Amino acid sequence: MNAPHGTEPLPALDMLGQLRAGTLAGSRRLSLSCGLETFPPEIFTLADTLEILDLSGNALSALPHDLARLHRLRIIFCSNNRFTELPAVLGQCAQLEMIGFRANQIRQVPAAALPPRLRALVLTDNQLAELPAALGRCTRLQKLMLAGNRLHSLPPEMAACTRLELLRIPANRFTALPGWLLALPRLAWLAFAGNPLADAGEVAAQADAPLARIDWARLQPGALLGEGASGVIRQALWQRGDTALPVAVKLFKGALTSDGLPRHEMAACIGAGAHPGLIAVHGRVTGHPAGSDGLVMALVAPHLGNLAAPPSLDSCTRDVYHARARFTPDTALRLALGVASAARHLHARGLLHGDLYAHNILCAADGQALLGDFGAASFFPPDDAPLALALQRIEARAFSCLLEELLACCPSPAGWHAALNPLAALQADCAQPDTARRPLFADIVQRLARQQAG
Repeated sequence: MNAPHGTEPLPALDMLGQLRAGTLAGSRRLSLSCGLETFPPEIFTLADTLEILDLSGNALSALPHDLARLHRLRIIFCSNNRFTELPAVLGQCAQLEMIGFRANQIRQVPAAALPPRLRALVLTDNQLAELPAALGRCTRLQKLMLAGNRLHSLPPEMAACTRLELLRIPANRFTALPGWLLALPRLAWLAFAGNPLADAGEVAAQADAPLARIDWARLQPGALLGEGASGVIRQALWQRGDTALPVAVKLFKGALTSDGLPRHEMAACIGAGAHPGLIAVHGRVTGHPAGSDGLVMALVAPHLGNLAAPPSLDSCTRDVYHARARFTPDTALRLALGVASAARHLHARGLLHGDLYAHNILCAADGQALLGDFGAASFFPPDDAPLALALQRIEARAFSCLLEELLACCPSPAGWHAALNPLAALQADCAQPDTARRPLFADIVQRLARQQAG
């Protein structure tokens, strides 16, 4: 959560010059990244309009005591700066909903720093050993991102955060997950790889999933297919004897992402095994000249595209569909069944996807679907059956969100009610606030398969 999507900012020095010249009057968004060591007071000239302020990539260590003069401020990003404490003045900003302070050196979060309307808090890649009990008062909180800190626990007062939907705690020091967390009624997307509680499951899964080693010299890299926080994906030709097989190669960057460490993503891709609803992994790259880790994967057919776009600043935790997205009941059913079957397969292998979202699903017009992106995947502790069941029911909540979105994209002529009603009933069952009453994916797949057969 850094810069807002959909903006093409001016060069930062030009923007600062325009700000000082007064030509940005009336702006709702402002982004400055130009080595700032102090907060430019000229920002206050935008007090009556500024809603989104991005000061990431500077050398700031403090915010002004009167920041609340920006009385319309809803979103602030100060990632990649020099803060050692989350500024207490943030709590005085009455309209502030989203706070992003990734990659600072933050060791403390004062209770006073938490504004009353807080919906999203990003403190990835800091030095936090504990969080304040006051976080439990943030009852509007939907998204909390804490990967790459030193946390052993979460404050029990957070049981009151009943709107929390997405939680990221990879690369910390958790040996267990609190019971209240597993019972939160809306929690749907949870990641916890890189903690002692997940280590044993990861080791066991990789031991059970030996993977071919593919020498970099046999790969001829081609066009760039995509780049994310964890790595770069290119098309390539894999020389297998006399055959050159078109493949995709993902090289991991090695840096911490909001979802965790890329090495855990690679372990999850390997541990996931083979399934028609997953992108096949051919092998692991060896001998890369820069020592990079990588995977060789099947090349996805070009007619498959992302089902939706990631959440926006406004939607916070929900994906954004194209305005013209429409599905027939048969297409929606096939898509749902394909994703549910892939999730059931992962759970049977002790793996929680953690990011079961439409933007991580590749689909065709007929409903064929592939579930991708294992950046937030986590292995269950292999000897804790109650925890494994609870985690699977959290993922059922994520599936309920997907079903809700698919149903919203289905027009509703009278003749379609009979086909859509069973999907709506399944969606309601997967969204039950009493987590213990939600179905597991084995049952979800059975219900969808019966509906498809009927």
